[in-house]
Amino acid sequence: MSEITRVRPAEDTDERGTLTGLLDFLRATVERKLGGLTDEQASARPVHPSALTPGGIVKHLTAVERFWFAIDFAGLDVEWPWTEEDPHGCFPLDPEDTVDRLLASYRAECARSREITAASPLDERAHSDGMTFTLRYALAHLIEETARHLGHLDLLRESTDGVVGE
Repeated sequence: MSEITRVRPAEDTDERGTLTGLLDFLRATVERKLGGLTDEQASARPVHPSALTPGGIVKHLTAVERFWFAIDFAGLDVEWPWTEEDPHGCFPLDPEDTVDRLLASYRAECARSREITAASPLDERAHSDGMTFTLRYALAHLIEETARHLGHLDLLRESTDGVVGE
């Protein structure tokens, strides 16, 4: 696997640059946390009794990107990320959820999110029925959600193979 490059966001940019820069930095950190693990390690539950796995967190973050940006904000007709059995979850892994597939899906969903957010002003409201939030709010929420789950990935990664740090 190739080295995942992270770029620290500019500290003296406009509001859009700050929000998207922070989110992209966190997205790259998510990739680094899963990168280098075997499929077995990405499926392991190293913190008992938690059912969280590193791969499950990345699968969840992929669904969150789709839900907030493609579905709720942009109003695109794309596959719903949640199941009836696991609404707003997506943490359980399927046998085909390898590290490579999970990271490819995450990267593709983040790329779609970047296209959506780049094409809209921060004050634009969500396009899905019943949604009133702005793009600014969605970006701030994804920063919070991604950062929170990176904390989980930190703990799971260290417990799995001892790797620590950003």
